[in-house]
Amino acid sequence: MIEDVRVDPEIFELRPDFAVLVMTAYGLRNGPADDRSRAWLEEASSHAVRQEKIDPWREAYRAFGAKPQRTRPSVDALTRRLPLPEINLVVDAYNSVSVKHVLPIGGEDLRHYQGAAHLMRAAGDEPSEEALGTPDAGEVIWRDDAGVTCRRWNWRQVVRTRITEETTDALFLLEGLEPLSLEELKEAGEELADLLIRITPDIRVETRLIVSGR
Repeated sequence: MIEDVRVDPEIFELRPDFAVLVMTAYGLRNGPADDRSRAWLEEASSHAVRQEKIDPWREAYRAFGAKPQRTRPSVDALTRRLPLPEINLVVDAYNSVSVKHVLPIGGEDLRHYQGAAHLMRAAGDEPSEEALGTPDAGEVIWRDDAGVTCRRWNWRQVVRTRITEETTDALFLLEGLEPLSLEELKEAGEELADLLIRITPDIRVETRLIVSGR
């Protein structure tokens, strides 16, 4: 599955500095937030918000016609919700890493995913959940074979693929723009894998880095 994830060339034309670390975790035993995940959230919430890492995402949104003050990049929205809210163990893990490293992270339940993840610019007629509405032509979206999974790059995810306490197999998309370095992107992935292993020691984790030109 991980090798089938696609990023269209038009995305790199829009932002040549874009990189995404794709991670899958199989055999998760998720559950409600506990003292461990509360500590992760508290520690992440104590980090100073680095505006220089959020501004490139606002610029990327403007580049495809979105207004980042109205539909904020996910990491921008998260840093405005400090202290971070409790959701469940796995979501708390990736939200804490997202805020600590100031990068968007998407989490998807692979049982409800159809086909491979695909980052592209929308035609404007892609199937989407009613609450999210149909994407605008040219908008950056993640999608699978069934339709939109996340609108406006990383603004809002559909309900269909959200990670819940029943999720056992998951896909994570760690997205970076400069000045976030590839080294820090990989470090964030290693930290997320470590937290997931603390939740479920015997999980199988796979990663793949996608950057411009390869």
